[in-house]
Amino acid sequence: MSQCHSCEAFHHVIGKAGVKGRCHGLSITHSVQDNQFCAVNPRFIAVVTECTGGGAFIVISVRHTGRVSPLHPRVCGHSARVLDVKWDPFNDLRIASCSEDCTVKVWNIPPNGLKVDLTVPSKDLLAHGRRVSLIEWHPTARDLLLSSAYDCKVFVWRLDTPEVPVCVINTHSELVVCLSFNADGSLLATVCKDKKIRIIEPRTGRVLQESCSGSRKVSRILFLWDLKMLVSTGNSCWNQRQFALWDLEDLSEPLLEEDLDGGSGVIFPFYDADTHMLYLAGKGDGNIRYYVVSAERPFIHFLSEYRSTSPQRGLGVMPKRGLNISVCEVFRFYRLLTVKDLLEPLSFCVPRTSDGFQEDIYPVTAANEPALTADEWLMGQNKGPLLMSLRPGAKALDSSPTEAETPANQDAEHPPDIITDLQDWTEDDTKSHDWISSRTRSDLSWTEPSEVRRKQRSGHVVFSQVRGRNAVRLNLAGVVSPDSESAGATQAERRENTRTGAGAEEHAKPHESVLLTGANHSSRPVTEETVITMWKTLSRVNCVCKYSLC
Repeated sequence: MSQCHSCEAFHHVIGKAGVKGRCHGLSITHSVQDNQFCAVNPRFIAVVTECTGGGAFIVISVRHTGRVSPLHPRVCGHSARVLDVKWDPFNDLRIASCSEDCTVKVWNIPPNGLKVDLTVPSKDLLAHGRRVSLIEWHPTARDLLLSSAYDCKVFVWRLDTPEVPVCVINTHSELVVCLSFNADGSLLATVCKDKKIRIIEPRTGRVLQESCSGSRKVSRILFLWDLKMLVSTGNSCWNQRQFALWDLEDLSEPLLEEDLDGGSGVIFPFYDADTHMLYLAGKGDGNIRYYVVSAERPFIHFLSEYRSTSPQRGLGVMPKRGLNISVCEVFRFYRLLTVKDLLEPLSFCVPRTSDGFQEDIYPVTAANEPALTADEWLMGQNKGPLLMSLRPGAKALDSSPTEAETPANQDAEHPPDIITDLQDWTEDDTKSHDWISSRTRSDLSWTEPSEVRRKQRSGHVVFSQVRGRNAVRLNLAGVVSPDSESAGATQAERRENTRTGAGAEEHAKPHESVLLTGANHSSRPVTEETVITMWKTLSRVNCVCKYSLC
């Protein structure tokens, strides 16, 4: 999605509180921990509550409205106050919690909700020496959970094995206040009390990048998955609340800094990679600012601001698959209003008059299926999230590229290609008639082979190869460019051509091909010798080859 299109499509996004969807009587926690205290999925809402004699949180149906009974069953297995809760992204019935009792617990919620208090967890993770303040699920691998505590240690837990951490990150000298995974879970960004931002390899704990400890205080950090950037929030040396954008490859100085106001609450950042929208919500504030982020300067464009007279103590976010697409809803918060012990839904919608499915605001998004097993990730594999369409009736799941392979403004309409390794191909293979005839469209099957990626300094080198009577299409740096002959075709026609192979032989010429270059979709003819030379060069750096049928 281009920068201009993003600004134009979401310039009129409006936030509207759902008065009829409010829940009250929740007895929201009074903890001073700077966490969100609320977790949401398409089935349930979990809210950390105040209680005596231990710690608890309540789980209610996402369709519940009105007063919540004070006798409503709760999850109350912790012996001290609960500090954080997170739903498993691949299982809507599993939730993790951490507490001041130094434990992390994993709970299985019945499909129809709780009928009695739940006190026995499915997993009880005991390794931290002090209270556990943060937990985070791995974004693409099954059964992996990360926790951070006041003992300055970060543990990676594997939930399908005995209850011991499989990775220990012990590189912080002070308390970790925020954690964030990148899109494929290969990198972990942390913010520490020492005012430094670190990018860490989570399997080994090795620090890859580290910012200098300047005068600014950083409170929160978040990966902008598709832009190779980080966004941080905190306070300037003049005690002004601010946010900053950072280059993932260079943390010496921020790309952009912008002061917000003189408030005292922590600013929570939320990013929607599908629409490139950034939301900034402050603890204790009644307003939420939202922006469009792009890869080109000035990087960020202010859209508007939602204002309310009721301050929020915490917020939960509904995953994309739980939004109401019939009203063009692109984001939904659940605000915790402690003044009234109220849970209030807040929807951000794009005003549209059409009743049809809006493809420009609903590209394929992360699905609720893991892309990897825990074993595969621990052995070094990285894979982006599986993708799903929000179109009613769509069931197919596709593998998305990793963060390094995804261009900043990629058009999400193009279907992903099959990925395989190219490192064993030779010059003789490319010139062999047997190689050409054995890889015609009729012989290619839509299966997903094993994936091999090796990161170069300039990012992943990817090219897409299509054969039809000696026609080859190369696609560098992961930019998926439409054929010039079919640029005006509809998405349905492009998908049909992809399935049947129509059009490849029609436009192919012997010993000639089209090289698509960069984001401007320009093209120029090249000879077969040029193609083979590039092919051999890319093979030597172990690039990734994508097959697609045209």
